[in-house]
Amino acid sequence: MKELTCISPIDGAVAARRQPASPEAAIAKAAAMRKAQKAWAARPLEERIALVRKAVSLIGEQTGRMTQELALQMGRPVRYGGEFRGLKERADYMCEIAADTLKPMVIENSAAVLRQIAREPLGVVLVIAPWNYPYMTAMNTIVPALVAGNVVLLKHAEQTLLVGEHLAEAFHQAGVPADVFDNIFLDHAGSAALISGRHVNFVNFTGSVRGGASIEQAAAGNFINVATELGGKDPAYIRADADLDAAVEGAMDGAMFNAGQCCCGIERIYVHESLFDAFVEKAVAWVKALKLGNPLEAETTIGPMANIRFARTVREHVAEAVAQGAIAHIPTMAADDGGAYVTPQVLTNVTHAMKVMREETFGPVVGIMKVKDDEEAIALMNDSDFGLTASIWTADADAAEAIGARLETGTVFQNRCDYLDPALCWTGCKDTGRGAGLSVLGYMALTRPKSYHLKKKA
Repeated sequence: MKELTCISPIDGAVAARRQPASPEAAIAKAAAMRKAQKAWAARPLEERIALVRKAVSLIGEQTGRMTQELALQMGRPVRYGGEFRGLKERADYMCEIAADTLKPMVIENSAAVLRQIAREPLGVVLVIAPWNYPYMTAMNTIVPALVAGNVVLLKHAEQTLLVGEHLAEAFHQAGVPADVFDNIFLDHAGSAALISGRHVNFVNFTGSVRGGASIEQAAAGNFINVATELGGKDPAYIRADADLDAAVEGAMDGAMFNAGQCCCGIERIYVHESLFDAFVEKAVAWVKALKLGNPLEAETTIGPMANIRFARTVREHVAEAVAQGAIAHIPTMAADDGGAYVTPQVLTNVTHAMKVMREETFGPVVGIMKVKDDEEAIALMNDSDFGLTASIWTADADAAEAIGARLETGTVFQNRCDYLDPALCWTGCKDTGRGAGLSVLGYMALTRPKSYHLKKKA
């Protein structure tokens, strides 16, 4: 079997190598976890919550390791300090709502009858996590799955092999048994064997559309629940009444943070014609102020892309757009090496005939188009195969809600973007996939309903 290899985008050196488990070993691991699941679910809810919280606390004591390893594996600058704040916010919220969310829904409890709907864990949960936010995205499912009484097998992306190990170490040190939560190294064949053979009960996959389709194909006919988040081409709309400076700061940060490698990053911006020229001028200045460089250096504000093949897609999209008439506003930066280090780019004179405005670029480039009114903006925002989030910049909350109701998306933001509120359902539509993460609906997805109709007297 071919080794799994993480190549550091910093210098192209090997950051980690791991041997994947064979399909047979993966199946045996899942079987052992299935045996342990009933005992885990029988533990008091408060005990499961306490163990999860302890694991989160231990990760918090190692944020230096998290920050350094993220820079090494996928290029995020150390100045941003890793992912612990968002991880803890989400974990804390899901633990806080667990008791109320998971308690039975009592329809009637009289002297004659008890009628209620209980929630039961699904069993073995397989989390196939991505590299771009490798801690937070994994923990979005790990925390509620364990709290609800499931056991969890984590398969992390090849680009972030060390993250899965780190999470497993923390949970085991906290007291969560290895047959309740564990990390496993798998290739595509191993993952497919677990799913197609019905050795797991739920799969959460974050990744490409092609990857999501292969997961659904493997699960077909097995009645395994599958949740997918397959990326996006998220738009922002700058209305005529927007706070221009706030819109530039927010939307451009949403487009460029993490070198544009965010599922809900802004890839398309539509600006009312009255603000267009001023917005572009300020957006270009904002991007020119970024410092492209080694993510281990404190002054770096945008690091390399996680892998040279991702950078290649960005360059191809930009080159095609320019060849078709787009205007590129950012000169090549000194640190741009033609490889993983990519100059962040702002494009105007773009159209929806260009890949950069239709396909997921997933890098530090954004196209900006002029629109005459809300109707044109809505039509363009919906002209996409994806639907994860959409951002509306306006002083009019009623207008934002009305526009949002007409958008084909999973989340609507006003005057912000690129944020996951754990109290709200994280979901998408169209080619972004399906499923419900976090919030009370996250628990509904990781449990099944069980109805009780107990007649107390014959």
